[in-house]
Amino acid sequence: MERTKKWRWGVNRWWIFGLIFLSIIIVQFIAVPIQPHIQVAPERILQEPIFTLPVIGDFYLVNTLPSLLLVDLIIILLALLVRNGLKGGNLVPKGVTAVFEMIVEMLYNLTETSAGKYTKQIFPWFATIIVLVFVANITKLIPGMETIGFMHHSEHGYLTQNIGGNWFILQGTKAPEGEGSIVTPFFRGLSTDLNFTVALALISVVMVQVLGIKAQGFRYFSKFLNFTTIFKKPFLGFMDFIVGVLELISELAKILSFSFRLFGVMFSGTVLVALVGSMVPVFVPSLIYAFELFMGVIQAFVFGMLTLVFMSQATQGHAEHADH
Repeated sequence: MERTKKWRWGVNRWWIFGLIFLSIIIVQFIAVPIQPHIQVAPERILQEPIFTLPVIGDFYLVNTLPSLLLVDLIIILLALLVRNGLKGGNLVPKGVTAVFEMIVEMLYNLTETSAGKYTKQIFPWFATIIVLVFVANITKLIPGMETIGFMHHSEHGYLTQNIGGNWFILQGTKAPEGEGSIVTPFFRGLSTDLNFTVALALISVVMVQVLGIKAQGFRYFSKFLNFTTIFKKPFLGFMDFIVGVLELISELAKILSFSFRLFGVMFSGTVLVALVGSMVPVFVPSLIYAFELFMGVIQAFVFGMLTLVFMSQATQGHAEHADH
């Protein structure tokens, strides 16, 4: 009879106490946590613009652009791993390929349940958005993601300490005014950049309209500008017109709700980790990181599911809703 291993508190508690003691030593004497510089807009890695466009103006290298490149590289690497796993006619996928097969099958079945015959048109957008937002949220938790970068002087910065060569760390002591330094990190969580979330929201909302037009033709616009009954039944026709205007406002409001929901949750997580890490630096930040991981997964799923629901609704006319 196989015996299951049980948790032995008497033996393992010393490991726990040792890790707690080690973390206290580190945060008190080796790497004293400080409150980082927090701002809503992404920071400029280089102070000089890379190039200038006639209408848009100066284009700077901000620290969410390297994060976007990192996210793209991770997705491409995963795609190559899955492709290599499918070579040779292997009918039993293993490793990363097996995981992605399970995820893709789950997402496809979910799309088929909601979209029906339009599954093949909606699924690529739904799955791509979920994967992109998920990877963008998870990369935010990589160690050093928002803590390694260029130092520059600040009026309200910290004292620095040389650790060898041209490498410095910030100390936990506030520097005299005008003599301190702060860090502009090389990487910043991609979902904490409002430009990214707005761009993703615009793509999602625009494709909702495109799929609606492909499914219903120009009848799709009748839900925004409904004049079919305004002359036959003036009162009901006027009410239909008002409802159409409200539908148009609701469609435009989706851009704001998409953008600020993802941005707000992920940026607030960054602020929470920074503040808790500087005030209670023993073990508590680990719990906050676990919560950040959970919220990153949930936000990716919510963003994708809302896109799926809106696209599915756009492919169905009012008569189809009534029959359903």
